[in-house]
Amino acid sequence: MFGKKGVTMKLNRFVNFVLITFLLGISYACSQNVQSDRQPAVAGQFYPADKGALSAMLEDLFKEAAPSKTINSIRAIICPHAGYVYSGQVAASSYNQIDTTATYDNIFVLGPSHYVGFRGASIYDEGNFITPLGTVKVNTELGRELIKKNSVFSDRTDAHKLEHSVEVQLPFLQYRMKKPFRIVPIVVGASTLDGCSEIAKALQPYFNSRNLFVISTDFSHYPSYSDARNVDKATADAVLSNSVQNFVSTIGANDRKAVPNLVTSMCGWPCVLTLLLMTQNNPDVAYTSIEYRNSGDSKAGDTSRVVGYCSIVVSEKEAEHNEGFNLNDQERKSLLAIARKTLEQQTEGNGIPEVDTSSLSENLKTRCGAFVTLNEHNELRGCIGRFDAKEPLYEVVQEMTVAAATQDYRFRKVREDELKSIEIEISVLTPLKRIKSIDEIQLGKDGVYIRKGPHSGTFLPQVATQTGWTKEEFLGHCAQDKAGIGWDGWKDAELYTYEALVFGEDDADRQK
Repeated sequence: MFGKKGVTMKLNRFVNFVLITFLLGISYACSQNVQSDRQPAVAGQFYPADKGALSAMLEDLFKEAAPSKTINSIRAIICPHAGYVYSGQVAASSYNQIDTTATYDNIFVLGPSHYVGFRGASIYDEGNFITPLGTVKVNTELGRELIKKNSVFSDRTDAHKLEHSVEVQLPFLQYRMKKPFRIVPIVVGASTLDGCSEIAKALQPYFNSRNLFVISTDFSHYPSYSDARNVDKATADAVLSNSVQNFVSTIGANDRKAVPNLVTSMCGWPCVLTLLLMTQNNPDVAYTSIEYRNSGDSKAGDTSRVVGYCSIVVSEKEAEHNEGFNLNDQERKSLLAIARKTLEQQTEGNGIPEVDTSSLSENLKTRCGAFVTLNEHNELRGCIGRFDAKEPLYEVVQEMTVAAATQDYRFRKVREDELKSIEIEISVLTPLKRIKSIDEIQLGKDGVYIRKGPHSGTFLPQVATQTGWTKEEFLGHCAQDKAGIGWDGWKDAELYTYEALVFGEDDADRQK
């Protein structure tokens, strides 16, 4: 039916079809492994598109910015994301506080979504970010891990394509940081407390000294110059209070004031709320105001309609030992008597007794952390304490006595028939001191507190003396048995030391 030439032509066409299909398959497969770098969207609008012009502008902005306040252990910065001619100086003031020689595992950059509405947050994980100053590396592996493990995160690229809130922060980092860094770019679409809580929960393990968080937000939008200053001060004060409730209430109160032309108190409030959700229960975190300006302060600004900008730094408190604090014999006996009466009344079902504070010394009214240890026949029967000092020392001792008797999960609650056989020991604590090397630990003198992400644990100073452990065993047992992070978990955790004034009852005290 077909000639030899026709058969050959059909065969050639079939071979070509198979070959083309094969090559297209290879091409498609390869394309799936090629990174898609995110190109600049607002270069030439919010900041210069020319590398030289951008570098020169950044140099000027950092010269005009607030100088470093020498704040150590910075965990996060809050800075604006408007055009550099308006907000660049305030943004530079935030970045001026960062240690330029610091090495971070990751820099998390959180910015609000201005163009795409969606729930949760989107992490860019397809490639790096490009700016006129070069390439900013993205930790795509971590991004994909976060997306995989947390349903609140997605990888939708449309949230990043035109968004400026993350992009405008990057040239500041490129100009400022002397060591290589990687970012985790996150555009936040959440607009509810629950949504922000999910994001905060997922990011909480990374809120530590090995990472930096950049929170991108402007403050009030479009009121007059004077109204903006009033509204922005109220909002900034709420942020500085490190209280989610204060922050949410203030945003709501600003809205109810019906300030002319006020569209929002803060465009990136979900990002700031996420930060506060990570910090509000951490007593070792401090918020510091660096600089405030609004667009009306710029030569290009109009004072009738402005946008507010605020620079705030979040750092770890640098507590030092309170070497001058001590308790005399009478003060120690008074605390032990308070603890004994509290243990008896609580165990007998009569609640916590009231204390006549008129007879107490000022030392017993000082805000100090404390641990209360219960021993029975020289064996541990319960031990619970706290480091923070929100209440007077005598109240902390009462609360910890009750907790040691009823809330230590390792033991059943103390019974009334055990009271005479239980000895009370009190450890009054000096403030925590962050250490960089275990060489700073003095066994028998220092207690150790280990924190890694949401996990923490402590051993009182006397534990080392009682056990005879080496320093490595002291840390290993604390990391494994108390913090739950494994024997070697202390090696990449935050380490703190503290001292304790330790004193206890004798037989006569217990028989009274």
